[in-house]
Formats: sequence, C-alpha cells, structure tokens
Amino acid sequence: MNLKEKIILEACRLFSLKGYMSTSIQDVMAASGASKGGLYNHFKSKEELFRAVLDHARTVWREKNLVGLDRIDSPMGKLIRLVENYRDNYLLDAESFPGGCFFINLSVDLDDQDPALAVELERGFTGLRGMILRLLEESKRMGELKEGVYVNDVGEVVFASIMGAAVAFGQEKSRVRLNRTITAILNYLKGLLR
Repeated sequence: MNLKEKIILEACRLFSLKGYMSTSIQDVMAASGASKGGLYNHFKSKEELFRAVLDHARTVWREKNLVGLDRIDSPMGKLIRLVENYRDNYLLDAESFPGGCFFINLSVDLDDQDPALAVELERGFTGLRGMILRLLEESKRMGELKEGVYVNDVGEVVFASIMGAAVAFGQEKSRVRLNRTITAILNYLKGLLR
C-alpha cells in the first residue's frame, strides 16, 4: 500500500469515528505516518482528502452491499440480499468503518457545518433509495408482490428502516439489536410476496 492509499484508509477510519469536522489534518498524519509534506503532496486541502475518502467509502459500500446480487434473478431476492449484506458485510465492517455507517455519521456531522459536502453524501442516499424502489417496481412487474402493495410506500419504509438500524447500531454497537431490526425488515419484505 502506498502512502496516498494509507492516508485515505486512515482518514476514512478517523472520519467514521470522529467525524470530518473533529478530525484534524494532524490526526490523519499521525494515524497514517505521513509528514505534512507527504500528505499535502497528495491532497491540497482537507476537502480534497474528504472527496478521495468519500470515493473510497463508496467503493467499499458497493463491494460490501452488492456482493452476490448479480447471481439472483428475483428482484425481491436481490433486495433481500442487499438488506442482508447491509447488516452482515457493511455495518459489521469495523475495520473500514469503526464508527458505524460512514455516510450517516458524516451526513449528521456535515449537514449544518458544510452543506456542499453534505450534498455529496446525499447523492448516495438518493441512489440507495432509488435502487430499492427500482427493485420493488421490477418485483411488482414480475408479479412477485401481493396485490395492493404500494411500492413507493414500501420503498420509503425499507429505506428509513435500514437507515434507522444503522443509526441505532452506530450508537449501541449491539449485534443482537441490529440482527433483530434487520430480521424485522426482512420478514416485512417476505410478507409482501405472493
């Protein structure tokens, strides 16, 4: 791993734990072993570092959450796997994100402090919400869902529920509660099937 990659990994961990606003460049230098010149050779500013960390976090999110979806034909099966992956692969990844869900933690941190960076995070939430809705719409078109299921409502419930599960897990670090919450979401989804 080169110095730039080490800086990004350590900054990602620090932002996950302490937030962007509370993490100093000195914190990143200490964690990565980079000198001031070494860090600024790769990143002109803390904001530029944030953007590199955000790209890295998005890559990790995709690797953790989308694994196995391509081997499932059923749209509802894909959604169920996504929720399982969110619990098992993403939220429990204390190595990459020791503070819990990177995106939720930073959205709270940045919302009022740096709205421009918060907007970048919001794109990810919008993408996840859209993915959930697309899978539900496809599931309805394929006849997997019971009559009378309103996919927009279900999409909002599922999105809000997994976000809530991530917030609770970030605060409590209780695997038991996380499993109980995700199991409830999965049971809800399975209950919508014909």
